[in-house]
Amino acid sequence: MEEYYSNGKLLLTGEYFVLDGAKALAVPTTCGQNLTVESIQEPQLIWNSFTNTGECWLEIIFDLPKFRLVSATFETNNDGGKDVIAEKLKEILLEVKKLNPSFLNSGEGALVKTKLTFPKNWGLGTSSTLINNLANWAKLNPYELLENTFGGSGYDIACAHYNTPILYTRNGIKPIVEKVNFNPLFKDQLYFVYLNKKQNSREGIQRFKTLKGNLTSELIQISELTDAFIKCDNLNNFEKLMVEHEQIVSKTIQLKTVQELLFADYFGQTKSLGAWGGDFILATGNEDTPDYFKQKGFETVIPYQDLIL
Repeated sequence: MEEYYSNGKLLLTGEYFVLDGAKALAVPTTCGQNLTVESIQEPQLIWNSFTNTGECWLEIIFDLPKFRLVSATFETNNDGGKDVIAEKLKEILLEVKKLNPSFLNSGEGALVKTKLTFPKNWGLGTSSTLINNLANWAKLNPYELLENTFGGSGYDIACAHYNTPILYTRNGIKPIVEKVNFNPLFKDQLYFVYLNKKQNSREGIQRFKTLKGNLTSELIQISELTDAFIKCDNLNNFEKLMVEHEQIVSKTIQLKTVQELLFADYFGQTKSLGAWGGDFILATGNEDTPDYFKQKGFETVIPYQDLIL
């Protein structure tokens, strides 16, 4: 049996702007996705996907070698229904085959099981961990596979296989990735808060592309802020950097910051991560932070060191 594992991800700086070449700070998470492959005699690909609680939410069977869809069983319609999911998976597998024609070409079949170690609505990289695992299995460049399937900046692929914080600069299918020592002295005062909904990053990206205009100065500012985040050694300055970063993104995509929208009375600072409007935010605070957010209806509040590798 072959086994593959990819880390989840969070983007601390550079959201949206990373698409246009800004330097971004990203961190891998303690949770991710496993993929196991067992050979079977039948010329079929049997695909089972499991949630972090062990429930099989997706079962698809393809005939090989052309990946003809035989059947699909799907537990929920939240992701657009089984036909949409099955077609997307088929599209990805055909792209794998295109990039590596010998993939699943032995006449044997395969039983594939994927298992997330985080709730799939958390937005920590359900797609990127899948792409990275598939690329490792098929011996492909994962950035190329991502580019040809979901698109995006690729920072999430970098997080999938680096076990440290990284500086990420987009550069086609050969991005510039640099390991960095980002280990804030005040990390016990940092929290991640889940906003109770998964954000569609593709919609956010489209909004950014429509509204961005000429970003030369903003790209420089965001890259400089990323460097400043890494060097920052006290919470007060870190909060100022968070506010400055939020204002630049807010002005560009013409949306209010999460602090303005939801947490104007919060005693610390908050910052959106990735696509605005959902998934996780970063919050500074203290032992009273979890209670504040829970009273607002946001039950998932995770200390920084519990979620980041």
